[in-house]
Amino acid sequence: MLKTIRKHGITLALFAAGSTGLTAAINQLTKSTIDEQAALQQKALFDQVLPGDRYNNNLSESCYLVNAQALGKGTHRVYIARQDDRPVAAILEATAPDGYSGAIQLLVGVDFTGTVLGTRVTEHHETPGLGDKIELRLSDWITHFSGKTIATGNDAHWAVKKDGGDFDQFTGATITPRAVVNAVKRAGLYAQTLPAQLPQLSACGE
Repeated sequence: MLKTIRKHGITLALFAAGSTGLTAAINQLTKSTIDEQAALQQKALFDQVLPGDRYNNNLSESCYLVNAQALGKGTHRVYIARQDDRPVAAILEATAPDGYSGAIQLLVGVDFTGTVLGTRVTEHHETPGLGDKIELRLSDWITHFSGKTIATGNDAHWAVKKDGGDFDQFTGATITPRAVVNAVKRAGLYAQTLPAQLPQLSACGE
């Protein structure tokens, strides 16, 4: 009886070890493919907010972590675009905390003069059919930031039309576009301070 139990126990142990080893091997084999796909997806998103002819460095290797109220609570990633080692623009992760249904996550490309090069929403919980028009797949509204410059924090152009600004609001939904406009404005103003901060910023992964 004990021999049988011992035999089954050894068999189960060998089976578990083999399964664990196989899982580890498969994970190792697929990890590089998964990483490559993630990098391609990130690059495709970057290309939507920052034209590729504006820089010639690897953005993923020029990533910094910042804690800036202008970008929202918590830590955000900032990617510095360089042209021949000269910082020329940035892609910033930003949060609009005051969306109608919660925080709206954004990616904002902007040069250091405060000109927005592109903006995309990466996550939101806004009402379908109303606030979700901030998504590019549903509306081109988010593309209207491109080429706009933020002069100062009091720039009246940077508001929805209902508040006297230049940006359309959505029928039945003003809170969502207002939140996005304000978040992009704050990100653009913050970007203008980045060149002086670069020596003190912590690189991602440190």
